[in-house]
Amino acid sequence: MKKKDKNRIRIFDTTLRDGEQSPGASLDHREKLEIAQQLAALGVDVIEAGFPIASPGDFAAVNAIAQKVKGPSVCGLARCVNADIERCAEAVAPAKKPRIHVFLATSAIHRKFKLRKARAEIIKQAVASVTYARKFCKDVEFSPEDASRTESDFLAQVVEAAIDAGAGTINIPDTVGYSVPEEFGAVIARLYDSVPNIDDAVISVHCHNDLGLAVSNSLAAAVSGARQIECTINGLGERAGNAALEEIVMALKTRSDQFDDLYTGINLKKIVPVSRLVSRLTGMPVQRNKAIVGANAFSHSSGVHQDGVIKKRATYEIIDPADVGLHDGAELVLSKLSGKNGLRQALTRVGISLNDDELASAYERFIALADKKKVVYDDDLIMIASEQMEDTHNLYTLDYLHVSAGTGTVPTATVRVCKGDELLQDAACGDGPVDAALKTIDRLTEVQGRLIDFSLQAVTIGKDAMGEVSLRVAFGDSVVSAKAASTDIVEAGAKAYLSCVNRHLCKQSEADETAAQLRKATRKKATRKKAVRKRAAVKPSAKKKAPARKRK
Repeated sequence: MKKKDKNRIRIFDTTLRDGEQSPGASLDHREKLEIAQQLAALGVDVIEAGFPIASPGDFAAVNAIAQKVKGPSVCGLARCVNADIERCAEAVAPAKKPRIHVFLATSAIHRKFKLRKARAEIIKQAVASVTYARKFCKDVEFSPEDASRTESDFLAQVVEAAIDAGAGTINIPDTVGYSVPEEFGAVIARLYDSVPNIDDAVISVHCHNDLGLAVSNSLAAAVSGARQIECTINGLGERAGNAALEEIVMALKTRSDQFDDLYTGINLKKIVPVSRLVSRLTGMPVQRNKAIVGANAFSHSSGVHQDGVIKKRATYEIIDPADVGLHDGAELVLSKLSGKNGLRQALTRVGISLNDDELASAYERFIALADKKKVVYDDDLIMIASEQMEDTHNLYTLDYLHVSAGTGTVPTATVRVCKGDELLQDAACGDGPVDAALKTIDRLTEVQGRLIDFSLQAVTIGKDAMGEVSLRVAFGDSVVSAKAASTDIVEAGAKAYLSCVNRHLCKQSEADETAAQLRKATRKKATRKKAVRKRAAVKPSAKKKAPARKRK
């Protein structure tokens, strides 16, 4: 690392990979690309765009991000398996700065129960995979999974071997959020003391939040020498989530005196806008008391606090809200008199770009909403745009909905959907208007879903606010999440459910495509083996058999 960068912390954002693995979070191809472009504007150093081997859809999203997003390195995740590495290399190849991130578990519990491999086998596989990845990409990162529970001597051996094999970044994950700050900082410090070639790589950390210590552990590691932190917007991630990008960045900024003047290259004013965009597109609301980006982060209800803030904001606010992109009255208020250019400008400001056809369709939705509401806010626009982006690849779209419900009335729904140029209509009864609408959709699409979770929240303020419905629906063993918004919550529920149906059918199509590719590859392999056996059968013997001697 250059001398001038010795205090710079690289921000590795894994919102699109680990963050999307959050139960209930869901992003399609277009939404991932929109978020990636905003992460680039935010100034992250690395975008982990996905796990290319997981599905054709994940591969396509990583590949599109690699082609279109400029600035950060674009990274793909791969197990220490050649097929994973090859697929990952192909996905990130178009990027100006591609990275392959390989991982292999190293802790005793993982070696014994998951991998069933000895220490020597782990080191051999790690070295082979890093070496193989280097054939496709100069920038290779290696993660010893569950590093925080790995024996310190073995962890040092694995790290040294991976660096010797060519890994330019070594990531030390607290995979299950088990560590505490002093302990995790010591793990990093011991590596600097015991690994002779450690200065040949950037040391990174990836902390989970199972004990609520992901940010604290990450900061402790940075003080001990780590120079890359892996994190997500709003702390999204597996189980309890990952270290939150906004908290790490603002802790380093606000308390630089306690963190050895460490700093990042993040554009602070983009923090709140990107947080809101990720929240809306994933359907994962930010808790009101969340640090930095929560609705209450800069609110004061106590009279004493209010008096202090009026006299001097710094009395009760250690961060200026404007520094993180939160401005009073910053939202451009739109009405039904606003034109397409005003809508385009507003969408650009919140981080969404639509082509002319999409903008025209979104404008129609905007006018329809503006007729129902006095004020259209930024979050309303994000919902309109996200639904428009999703419509571009939907098999079914909602065309008409009418429900009848009330005390002493059997709830009934009539639904009409579009399937290409075909209109399908049916009606059904249910326990309530939402249940009736969903049962009708089941009949129309001939896909049976089981509702696991239904949540509703207001997108903005006021009695006329749009209601955002988030659903989790099971289709057999597959669970799909989606969200939709409308001033009519029954309509929002129907749209969200139809979105789940579309995503399920899309996943099913991807699975069929993957299976077809696998069958094709298997047939090719079998054909090659057959050809080899055939050539071997007809190949003349290299050594002629000596004639038998005659007995005298």
